Amino acid sequence: MSTVSIVRTDGDGGAGADATHRKLQRLRALLWKEARQVVRDPSSIAIGVILPLILILLFGFGLSLDVKDVPIAVVIEQPSSEASALAASFQLSSYFHPQLLHALVPAEQRLMSGRVDGIVVIPNDFSARLGSGDARLQLVLRGSDANSARIIEGYVEGAVATWSGQLAEAGQTRIQNGTAGPVQLQTRLWFNEADDSRYFLVPGLVVLVMTLIGALLTSMVMAREWERGTLEALLVTPVRSGEILLGKTVPYFLLALMGFVLCALSAEFLFHVPLRGSLWVLFGASMLYTLVALGIGLLISSAVKSQLVASQLTMLATFMPAFMLSGFLFDLRSMPAAVRLVTYVLPARYYVALLQSVFLAGDVWSVIIPDALVLALMAAVLALASRAVMRKTLV
Repeated sequence: MSTVSIVRTDGDGGAGADATHRKLQRLRALLWKEARQVVRDPSSIAIGVILPLILILLFGFGLSLDVKDVPIAVVIEQPSSEASALAASFQLSSYFHPQLLHALVPAEQRLMSGRVDGIVVIPNDFSARLGSGDARLQLVLRGSDANSARIIEGYVEGAVATWSGQLAEAGQTRIQNGTAGPVQLQTRLWFNEADDSRYFLVPGLVVLVMTLIGALLTSMVMAREWERGTLEALLVTPVRSGEILLGKTVPYFLLALMGFVLCALSAEFLFHVPLRGSLWVLFGASMLYTLVALGIGLLISSAVKSQLVASQLTMLATFMPAFMLSGFLFDLRSMPAAVRLVTYVLPARYYVALLQSVFLAGDVWSVIIPDALVLALMAAVLALASRAVMRKTLV
């Protein structure tokens, strides 16, 4: 008598579904573990929530490219109604704190001692030459801070142009250089009508905050596991390297987005920087940059097994380049060609351009699309590199 045994199999579809279910269970467990770790770790909350507020307040209120209440000496060598009217234009300006003098020597002494930043000399023949259209002024500036000197020079030119325009409106004579007379120059600033440096600086501050949060938090994740010896417990489980990286990325990604929301609200309601572009474009670009920052942090954290070394490498590779070479403070076109080439591999360069365009100019797609594609490519490359380094580490 023969016995026939029937063995039931689920087939490939059932096996695949069961593997996917187990993968989701492992991933859910990793996400829950990392989320609890974030909640239990006060430093993560401090870096993700409190640090953005501190940085945005410090940089937003403490860092400014505007110069106001400039101490300046106005030397009137020979008093006259015209010279007094010109000096009054400096006194009525909010940019200057003028000191009226009648000789050049004490003004030079004040400039040497640092009590004034510039000298405007109204010569003794000013009124006489004004009638012939050949009036001239002398401006002496402290050049130790070249940037401030250029700003002060522009402010002085503006004050003189205002006074000249008043002369032109009164039908009086004009200065030879044409700042007053029948032809007047009217200027208009696009994207920053208030001529406020915060409009330029605050989007760059968002870049710094997102760089610090995304990269610094994740840079110490894997290194902390190595130092505490808890990564070995994960190595003996069926969890794969990609699942470990994904489980550690998602909680910090959400924490970084919380920091971005705080920065965006501060820019809009605290510093009153206009948002002329789409909120969804701003949010999408920020998500891409957050993924890039997280990828850099994970790559460093996967390759380095010390939290101290990982944090130092992250600051050197992300925060300092974002501060100096992203266009946040300094015009990239004024840098040497070799340095400009280096900036093309820095993700902060593209995020700064995106934020400044969306905040101040609107949805300029010729800027948004190329920069967003570069950030997406960087995020993909960093994700693959982190997984490759992690796989090698696990082996």
